[in-house]
Amino acid sequence: MSMLLLGAALKRLVTHGTLTVTEASGRAHRYGMATAGWPDLGLHFHDKGVPGALARNPSLGMGEAFMNGRLTIEGGDIMDFVGFIRRNNPWDKAGDLDNLGMIEKIRVAIMNRIDQVNQRASSRRNVAHHYDLDDRLYDLFLDPNRQYSCAYWADGVSSLEEAQLAKMDHIAAKLTLAPDMQVLDIGCGWGGLALHLHRISGAAVHGISLSTEQIAYAKAWAAREGVADKVTFELIDYRDVPGRFDRIVSVGMFEHVGVPNFPSFFSKCHNLLEDQGVMLLHTIGRSGPPGITDDFTRKYIFPGGYIPALSETMRAVEPCKLMLTDCEVLRRHYAPTLREWYARCVAHEARLTELYDARFTRMWLFYLAGAATAFEYGDLVNFQLQLVRNRDALPLTRNYIGIAEDRYAALRQLPA
Repeated sequence: MSMLLLGAALKRLVTHGTLTVTEASGRAHRYGMATAGWPDLGLHFHDKGVPGALARNPSLGMGEAFMNGRLTIEGGDIMDFVGFIRRNNPWDKAGDLDNLGMIEKIRVAIMNRIDQVNQRASSRRNVAHHYDLDDRLYDLFLDPNRQYSCAYWADGVSSLEEAQLAKMDHIAAKLTLAPDMQVLDIGCGWGGLALHLHRISGAAVHGISLSTEQIAYAKAWAAREGVADKVTFELIDYRDVPGRFDRIVSVGMFEHVGVPNFPSFFSKCHNLLEDQGVMLLHTIGRSGPPGITDDFTRKYIFPGGYIPALSETMRAVEPCKLMLTDCEVLRRHYAPTLREWYARCVAHEARLTELYDARFTRMWLFYLAGAATAFEYGDLVNFQLQLVRNRDALPLTRNYIGIAEDRYAALRQLPA
């Protein structure tokens, strides 16, 4: 019965290219049609329980079966397989919610809201789950500035290292930084952005995070650079930060706030921002309406995480007397970023397995493959939202952004 249910689903999902599914018994089933430019892939199940796991909960079932070695991909790897399924079912053809029954919609929505409460204790625990992993893991695939967020693939940029520098320059340009400014970096990661902002502008930057490992790394980095008096870091919840700042930047942190906390997040940012201040929020977002976090991501990767729709984000901004002055949608920039991370992890697969084990390695690759293809064929994008308290805090046109980016790029070309 489980194979019948799974087979019915695969008939709907696979129309271009072919997928051959081989049961543990050796019986094979073929779905789709040979199509030019499309692959011919295979799924080999190693025990009879796999079809039921996939039929009951495709995301969690597929992820767990792959990471536990209960199935293998033939004719390609996990990136090929996930991309194959998503390419056959792009977001503009059918949204994920349409594939869920009403009971499942309600269940996942309830779990999603419970996970998103993100009170202080759970927020720190959720951050530690992902960001307090062994530093050597992130050394395997991140750029030297340790940017664990969407890069900016500007014209002429061909490497991850260049794209991450371009991302930081792009953000700096939108912040219109000056040497005498005080900048707050909410969710500072390992400190690479804070150090870069100070390096190109002279502004003082205070980074905050709930990850003990990241804060320790960032403090040591600032000390090595000799700028610990200008670039500081603190283990603190954003809700507890005192004072006022000329600029606020937050990159890749908003996804962990949770919808119930959106109003208090933007209210706090308003109160932290000087009257002529500027805030830049860089976050993953949805092109469609509010959605759900899939069970695999919630269980294994980002507990408490949620990718917001622009509508629910702006609904929380509007009452806080913050004016949206610029909204940029980075449609495909995260896909090549994630694919580069994936390629580097594959290249260092033996080292990754040595640090953890083969199960963790497969889990990590499944996560990166799912994320990359969601930006290629799903509804995921990146939003950069520029917010102010005073409508005259910035120039009237966007020309200043490109001018500043050119200036920052030129600085890197000067001899040391």
